[in-house]
Amino acid sequence: MEAKSEVIQRLEAKANRAFPHVLAARDLSARTLERLRELLRGHDPEDASIVVFGSFARGEYTPGSDIDWTLLVDGRADRVHFDEAVAITRILDAAKFQPPSPFGVFDNVSFSHPLLHLIGGHDDTNRNTTQRILLLLESIAIGQREALDRVVDLVLHRYVSDDRGLLFSKRSKLVPRVLLNDIIRYWRTITVDFVNKQGFKGGWALRNIKLRMSRKLLFASGMLACFALELFGKGEFRRGEGGIDPARVVRYLRERLRLSPFEQMCEVLLRPTISVETAQKVMGSYDAFMAILSDEDKRRHLSDLPFEAFNQDALWKEATNLTYTFQDGLDQVFFLEDEEIAGLVRQFGVF
Repeated sequence: MEAKSEVIQRLEAKANRAFPHVLAARDLSARTLERLRELLRGHDPEDASIVVFGSFARGEYTPGSDIDWTLLVDGRADRVHFDEAVAITRILDAAKFQPPSPFGVFDNVSFSHPLLHLIGGHDDTNRNTTQRILLLLESIAIGQREALDRVVDLVLHRYVSDDRGLLFSKRSKLVPRVLLNDIIRYWRTITVDFVNKQGFKGGWALRNIKLRMSRKLLFASGMLACFALELFGKGEFRRGEGGIDPARVVRYLRERLRLSPFEQMCEVLLRPTISVETAQKVMGSYDAFMAILSDEDKRRHLSDLPFEAFNQDALWKEATNLTYTFQDGLDQVFFLEDEEIAGLVRQFGVF
């Protein structure tokens, strides 16, 4: 996890500005990753990976962030998994890390079977779908990563091998529609879930801004990863006889998903069709959003803001204006400035 990757440097040059708050969060994420590796060394059994999600996995960790984690098991259930999960919890508590949200979707121990085998159908609950998509879009292993890599590769293989339109259609573009539809389903699920939470859980203002910024960027990055076969990888996935090679598609998607959501967006904003003004809107507003999250007083203020007071609150208005600028920039990217992206959205994102 580099604080400033090559693609971020290139976008800074195009936008003619730096993104200091994003880079500070990436630097803190990288330093915290090394600390966690030292603290948790030896607590991941051979058939498991300690996996962290959320802002930390995206490289957007700030002093007020929590650590959303699970022990992902790709094997038979064993008492040692639960013993290690208890040990990990105690270590993180002793080190004063913010505990996971009680409303998170992961338990301390998770198993690969439902993530891989329950794609679609009645048993693929909202919780299972959300776990699977977060595993793909925002996860990082602390320590040994073999179990995580294995599960992600198998899940991607399921999406690709079950996608007959991708593998056999002579007319369709190279977009993994089954995966894309599941990412869209995840986005619709969390937006509806937000409404469910707002009536009886605190912290509505902070959750609202996060939904409209970091969660939306995560969704956009998932769409872009699916479109990347067309946008960046044409001609790389066909066998000699002209058919699609599923293994190549899976490898390519895996590499795309190793990029953070911010990096995925940077790469698209570097396309010559995207204006400097749009790049500044999207990433400038996101950097300002990260500045709010990095300020513990402002973060706490939004978290504690009662609904009755939002209309008179200056910080709420500032944060809301950032979401409008961010959305306007995304509209330019996905609908107006780049006809290739707009065509993919119309063909695959709507119908």
